[in-house]
Amino acid sequence: MGKPLFRGVCASSVTPFHEDGSLWLERLQPHIDWLIGEGVNAISPLGSSGEFPALECEDRKRVLAAAIEAVAGRVSVVAGTHDYSTARTIDLSRFAERCGADALLIVPPYYMAPTPVQVMDHYRRIAEQVSIPILVYHNIPLTSVDLTTEHLLRLFEEGVIGGVKMSHPEPDRQCQLVQAAGGRFAVYAGIDTAAFEGLCHGAHGWISGIPSTVPRPARRLYELLAVEGNLPAARELWALLAPLMRLQFQAYHSRGEGAHWFSTMKAALNLIGPPVGDPQPPIRPLPAQHRETLTTMLRNLGYQISGQ
Repeated sequence: MGKPLFRGVCASSVTPFHEDGSLWLERLQPHIDWLIGEGVNAISPLGSSGEFPALECEDRKRVLAAAIEAVAGRVSVVAGTHDYSTARTIDLSRFAERCGADALLIVPPYYMAPTPVQVMDHYRRIAEQVSIPILVYHNIPLTSVDLTTEHLLRLFEEGVIGGVKMSHPEPDRQCQLVQAAGGRFAVYAGIDTAAFEGLCHGAHGWISGIPSTVPRPARRLYELLAVEGNLPAARELWALLAPLMRLQFQAYHSRGEGAHWFSTMKAALNLIGPPVGDPQPPIRPLPAQHRETLTTMLRNLGYQISGQ
């Protein structure tokens, strides 16, 4: 655990694709340059926004290598090396470390719903093979795994993990973890719906959709809450960010119709930054009825819309 973990906001970089579904790595450099220019403190390639489930392991390695090269040491790199298989996760994690990643972001094994003991052993086996910090990507809805605060503390005390991206929609779960950690290990707000509360309670930073879509105001919100302690100004800024958060999570929280978070994210990035293409099917581009609303929200946050 030799490298310190970042404080601030982390953008989950997207993976650009050609229309035929093949990687379009030439688009990765301008995308990452834009994110860094927006003021992010870290980049996380192959988080959820990197569409890692749509990629075979060799293509994941190509994305990780290209992203780390594009960052070129300007900010921290938290490489997503998730896989259901412990062996493949170890392989991806060792590859990311060799390429120069500063830390690893790893979601628990998904689909087969292993027990907490089995999940903890998964992380222990990975930690035995790498020397950079591991962040647990705590994401119950997409993994059916709920590691409690006690489980996470045990993994930290064993030297297995360095922190947690807490994507729990209940703010108190994040608060409980921050309080239990006592500053000893890093807790990051991992879902936008609970990010304001997490930062108020002392989270190390923020890794989610808003910092990946509109990093500049996300960085400012972090500074207002975590650095300056200016709650009134933070509330004013959150009033502008919250509508975008609600649009992004329409379908996610309803488990039904509405805007999909990733369709919204890629549409926004195409409107205000270098083109990054559309999501891979089965996720589809953002429907036309949401685009005017999205455009207005981005303008309200101070962004210029491409071509306008």
